Amino acid sequence: MLMNAPATFIQSYIDDLNDALNQLKPGAALTRIQAAWLGTCLTGILLMNSVCWAKFERASLGDCKVAALSWVFRKASIPWDWLLRVSVVLILTHLRHY
Repeated sequence: MLMNAPATFIQSYIDDLNDALNQLKPGAALTRIQAAWLGTCLTGILLMNSVCWAKFERASLGDCKVAALSWVFRKASIPWDWLLRVSVVLILTHLRHY
C-alpha cells in the first residue's frame, strides 16, 4: 500500500486539531509543513502498524526521506504539550457523542 497522501479522516482530524490548538492557544497552530508531516506520520502508523521511518520511506516510494521525517520530529518547534491536550479533548468529545 502506498502512502501518497493522508487518509481523509486523518486530514479531517488534523484540521480539527489545528482549529482547536488555535482556539486554545492563539499562535500554537501547526504550520502547513508540520500538519503535512503529522498527516504522513499518522498515515504511516495506520498502514505499517508501527512507528518506523524506514518503513514510511519505503511506503512513500522515497518521497518521504528518513532524515527529513526524523528531523521534523526532533527539531521542529511543535507545541507537543498543547498537541497532546487538544488531542485528548478532541477524542473524548468525539466519544461522548456516541
